[in-house]
Amino acid sequence: MADKFDVSVRTIYRDIRKLEDAGIPVMTIEGKGYSLMEGYTVAPVQFTEKQANALITAQHLVNQTNDISFANNFKEAMIKIKSVFKTSVQEKSERLSSKIYVFDSQYENLSSNALSEIQLAITNFNFVEINYRKADDPNISFRKIEPYAFYTTHHKWILIAWCHLRNDYRAFRIDRVQNFKILNNTFDDRNFNLQTYFQSCHFGEK
Repeated sequence: MADKFDVSVRTIYRDIRKLEDAGIPVMTIEGKGYSLMEGYTVAPVQFTEKQANALITAQHLVNQTNDISFANNFKEAMIKIKSVFKTSVQEKSERLSSKIYVFDSQYENLSSNALSEIQLAITNFNFVEINYRKADDPNISFRKIEPYAFYTTHHKWILIAWCHLRNDYRAFRIDRVQNFKILNNTFDDRNFNLQTYFQSCHFGEK
């Protein structure tokens, strides 16, 4: 393979590892070399340099959200995406990555680890139970909610949900959710509209 593509053996091993990291089923054939699992095909995806740079920049911004689950899932997705970058594009994108800096003048040392799971609850209409601590209250309250939408401000994710305790829509900061549980049972869609919600200036519970 190195001779055929006029590259070093090290490059071949590195590329095979990148394919494996991206979840592509590379099979080792004893005494012969490597092969993809039978029946597996790779879609012909190509990224321009500008598109690659946009993804690299997005990764830096995602890392500022302070949600571990979301950042990790994005990182894993980027490993798969980078595996289809052309070598020249990948080298330039890595160079750009080392030259991007994101400063947060309103840094707050609070992180969360619930965003990715609650996103699934939104798309599948699952009830969620949370233990929640408001910013101005040291006490923790139990809530059963119907999650509907997210927005972000100052690198914090805010969940809009129907709260069964308050019998109304409420806004919850994800990094103030102490514990959460995604329930198997589902709720009926209330046809929530984020624009209408903002127009009503309803920002309770944050």
